[in-house]
Amino acid sequence: MNSPFRIGFGYDVHKFAENRKLILGGIEIPSEKGLAGHSDADVLLHAICDAMLGALALGDIGKHFPDTDEQYKNIDSKILLSKVNELIIKHDYRLGNLDTTVVAEKPKLKPFIDGIRKSIANILNVPVGSVSVKATTSEKMGFVGREEGIKAYAVALLVEDKND
Repeated sequence: MNSPFRIGFGYDVHKFAENRKLILGGIEIPSEKGLAGHSDADVLLHAICDAMLGALALGDIGKHFPDTDEQYKNIDSKILLSKVNELIIKHDYRLGNLDTTVVAEKPKLKPFIDGIRKSIANILNVPVGSVSVKATTSEKMGFVGREEGIKAYAVALLVEDKND
């Protein structure tokens, strides 16, 4: 028997790269560098995908959208998250709420948090109040502290949504 509630955790990391746009949560953030990746390297949306997939034990983003498949080269991660959401709905669940944290020394993300929340809520077709996005630094420690990349964490609560 399925549980009416399922929780998933997601984590992703991407290193900085020259000549790339910085895309976080589906919006472009002004920055000297973007993130390296097969897709648009939206580290936040990738962590959310993994959290949602993990909640239903459906694997991870790499299983569904492998970086060896050219159809996903430079793909907009909003498309990936939308496809994950469609898969969740097909399994008779919907997002209840989402809690995320982006860890980056630069750029400062506070001015963009509301826009990121709205972007994610729009992709997932949920109220913006169901989406939490927080930003922090790593206090100059590790690869994030050395400004080599960005990491993101996500926890998703899925709620059973039977329409019978």
